[in-house]
Amino acid sequence: MEKYESKQQQIRRPAAQVYTLLSDFSNFTPALRDRVEEWQATQESCSFRVKGISVRLRIVDRVPDSLVKITGDENAPLDFTLWFQFKELAPDDTRMRIVLHVELNMVMRMMIGSKIQGAIDEMARQIADTFNRAPFPV
Repeated sequence: MEKYESKQQQIRRPAAQVYTLLSDFSNFTPALRDRVEEWQATQESCSFRVKGISVRLRIVDRVPDSLVKITGDENAPLDFTLWFQFKELAPDDTRMRIVLHVELNMVMRMMIGSKIQGAIDEMARQIADTFNRAPFPV
């Protein structure tokens, strides 16, 4: 299993706010509803279509104010677990990193490994930017 880690990002919010948002898929609805097709979400799972591919995700583990683990369903084309890890250093300073564990054969690793790393870094940056912008309703 390959491991990809994002660069650490600073979020100027308490860890409890970060956890509250990331531990409930229904909180993602405003951001993703117009970016993907057929978006559906509950607290525990979500499903959507992107570029004709159906995706179903579910939260498999939560540790309040520090960790959320997400995986695909049994029909996912890749076996993976996505971890959102965060640690509060001060009430307005939470550090976040995304870790992706994914099963890739050597050919896939060579073809898309660097793209996965870039995508994980970009996802972490965008999440941090979202929290650090204007008032956030969490």
